[in-house]
Amino acid sequence: MIDANLYLTLATASLAGLAMVTTAGLSGWRSWLALKHSELDQAHGSTSPVPTAGARIEIADLKERIKKLEAIAAGVDL
Repeated sequence: MIDANLYLTLATASLAGLAMVTTAGLSGWRSWLALKHSELDQAHGSTSPVPTAGARIEIADLKERIKKLEAIAAGVDL
């Protein structure tokens, strides 16, 4: 027959291991939340947001249209 102390030791070790894993996970979760919070603060506090690729393409298209309209207004054939 297996000694009852073995079961008690295994249960205690398992509980301690579970507590360590839970503590590490909670610490990682809090660190990740702090990182995301600082990213949001940095993005919110920036004065000049970086335009997306779609916005850059649209701006380039508008500049090209303006050049064409200026050329038409100046009487230059394209």
